[in-house]
Amino acid sequence: MIPGQVHVQLDEKAIRNYIQQQIDQQIHDTLLMVDLEKLVVITSMSKRFLEDEILSDPRMRLIERRKARKRWWLYKPAIEVIQEITENW
Repeated sequence: MIPGQVHVQLDEKAIRNYIQQQIDQQIHDTLLMVDLEKLVVITSMSKRFLEDEILSDPRMRLIERRKARKRWWLYKPAIEVIQEITENW
């Protein structure tokens, strides 16, 4: 009997993208609200850039929630508004 050889080639970039998509989906399903710190992580934008370009937009102000100087945004609407804003750049 001839010994068989199996060669498996893995696309590491595709695997990373798939894992990131799965993580994003889990986060998307579990988050209700986000604050500025979480938006920094989610968008990979600096606080200052977010303040100047995204959070000052009237659409983001409509979904903003405040209490004692603390601000939150509903996760799903915030992501949709950010996508709308960035599509127009």
